[in-house]
Amino acid sequence: MSGKLVLVPTPIDETNPLEGVAHALLLKAATDELENSIFVIEDLKPGRRRWLSWKLPREVVEDFVLFNEHTSEKLAPDLIKKLKSGHNIYLMSDGGLPAFCDPGQNLVKLCHEQNIKVTATPFQNSISLAIALSGIDHNKFLFAGFLPIKDPERALAMDEIVGNKITTVLMDTPYRLKKLLEELENKIDKKRNVFLAMDLNSENEELLFGPVKQIRSKLKEFKREFILVLAP
Repeated sequence: MSGKLVLVPTPIDETNPLEGVAHALLLKAATDELENSIFVIEDLKPGRRRWLSWKLPREVVEDFVLFNEHTSEKLAPDLIKKLKSGHNIYLMSDGGLPAFCDPGQNLVKLCHEQNIKVTATPFQNSISLAIALSGIDHNKFLFAGFLPIKDPERALAMDEIVGNKITTVLMDTPYRLKKLLEELENKIDKKRNVFLAMDLNSENEELLFGPVKQIRSKLKEFKREFILVLAP
């Protein structure tokens, strides 16, 4: 059984404490589950300093894996193998949200392609979190917000969004999720991928990646809080 990739957002100011759920998860991973845990950081020196300031086990820092723009291409395949063998990987950046505008994005993408679970500890901005969890390139992206409710405004907005050649983030009310997926399936190329993040950071969190038809076939409950990321 495969492990999972966990994005662990950290304070931008390293003098601030780590969020409580993230701290408890890392502490458990570094003690009870150490044998199956891999800790991946962006920069060794600040990464170690932050870890120790949060009073997490000192002995773990010697085994940190350095993953940044210089090492990501070489290390990503090995990390995927570790995940497939049952290890859990905890990905942290120097400060902020990992995989959002940093090399972790490609690792997330590879996980989706290999059907490896990706999740994250709590983060306060659902839009940024959905983008990071998507693994979709987002050096440039459009936040389209909530679509108009009625036609012709809704149809016109959808045509404009579908015609965009950049990553686009969409939102709508839970009871219009089914309608939105039907509209997208009728308008976009069948091979164009979307990422659907539902009930983020909750016990019912569900993340789906792939063509719209595939996502619709996997959904059992359509009335969900969601954010949708449309790939270019």
